[in-house]
Amino acid sequence: QVQLVESGGGLVQPGGSLRLSCAASGSIFSINVMGWYRQAPGKQRELVATITSGGETNYADFAKGRFTISRDNAKNTVYLQVNSLKPEDTAVYLCIADIVGITVGYYWGQGTQVTVSS
Repeated sequence: QVQLVESGGGLVQPGGSLRLSCAASGSIFSINVMGWYRQAPGKQRELVATITSGGETNYADFAKGRFTISRDNAKNTVYLQVNSLKPEDTAVYLCIADIVGITVGYYWGQGTQVTVSS
């Protein structure tokens, strides 16, 4: 069974930074794309960024310049560094991974809350 667990969220003042982590565990042979989505209250879930196993990245337009996605393949972990946080960045941040194991498919984490407020 595969599990994704996020961490690193919290309450931060505008202009602050956070580093989110998402670790995959379980019966994993390989992980293709990993990524982050976010969902604010009353809004649809939206893509933040993705990264391939080879390190190729893709960002939503709002994320370019302030968000940096990275991963450690040896640890099956993806990170999201977020700088210059704004109140509109407040959301639950969820990771997703395309995992090849006993089963093959996309797996979601449970999410980590990021609240930007003074």
